[in-house]
Amino acid sequence: MSGNLEALGATLAAARDEGRAALLGYFPAGFPTVDGGIRAAIAMAEGGCDAIEIGLPHSDPVLDGPVIQTADDIALRGGLRIADVMRTIREVHAATGVPVLCMTYWNPIDRYGPDRFAAELAAAGGAGCILPDLPVEESDGWRKAAESHGLATVFVVAPSSRDDRLAVITAAGSGFVYAASLMGVTGTRAAVSRDAAELVRRTRATTSLPVCVGLGVSDAAQAAEVAAFADGVIVGSAFVRAMLDHGEDEAAGLRALSALAGALARGVRRTAAD
Repeated sequence: MSGNLEALGATLAAARDEGRAALLGYFPAGFPTVDGGIRAAIAMAEGGCDAIEIGLPHSDPVLDGPVIQTADDIALRGGLRIADVMRTIREVHAATGVPVLCMTYWNPIDRYGPDRFAAELAAAGGAGCILPDLPVEESDGWRKAAESHGLATVFVVAPSSRDDRLAVITAAGSGFVYAASLMGVTGTRAAVSRDAAELVRRTRATTSLPVCVGLGVSDAAQAAEVAAFADGVIVGSAFVRAMLDHGEDEAAGLRALSALAGALARGVRRTAAD
């Protein structure tokens, strides 16, 4: 299944060769329903996202702000199971061909079984996992399982990470590095954190992996700003908010998701056109 990881690398490299950042869109599985979440992620990819991150909703999401927490709660109250997350990844990848990753906290994988989770994720066409709360020092078991199934292990770095710590984290990861642009939880912001560009610079000094920036990007102007210094732009809360804002009118929500993806895709291309 190594082709899934290779496809992720090829996607990020293709964006680089075009002189732009890649656009990665996040959406939680099971929101507003399992089928609705699949349709939402497909709309994001068809609208312009180069890759999709499917969130595994968790009852104690330490990194997620109120928008994603609301969506996670809806998914969990709907009875979401890991099998539904795998189905979401499988169907989104099959429908769009874009790389699809799973973003999850460690506890669900630990309880499910790392090798079982990795095997099922690879079989679903997943490219890898983003693990925001798994310490590198405790990751050997997961990384061995992920490597054996051809999956990327994406770790998160933050502005508070010291240079020596960045080197340890990036040496253990694969696929790309997720750079959290600020200290705090996910959510839209009025402006991009001033720490983001410096974090990317410091991270690149430790690794040849692409560095993708998330937390706080919500519109085309902010996407263009981040694309000027990062290899990828990650957007999550803005997509979830677009669906939440349309309540039970799923069709309108899907149109909003596609339109937002298109606007963000144009944003990450501004630097290539300038």
